[in-house]
Amino acid sequence: MVRTPLTPEERERGERLGLLLREARGARSMADIAASAGLSAETLRKIETGRAPTPAFFTVAALARVLGLSMDELAGLCVPAPA
Repeated sequence: MVRTPLTPEERERGERLGLLLREARGARSMADIAASAGLSAETLRKIETGRAPTPAFFTVAALARVLGLSMDELAGLCVPAPA
């Protein structure tokens, strides 16, 4: 299966999501947050750095729950800014 290349907007949205998650994590360790969400620390690292710009819905939902974030708020903040 060949994956369609990501658009610049999708990359930007992934970077924005990563930044929001890093900010919400604060001083808490990546390993602790990842374990609480049922993920590996490497998966969280890839999401936070934008190397995994399109994580699965349930991955984002698990992270949002652990970090006390609203999915609605995350979705709204990840929408690309108007040109």
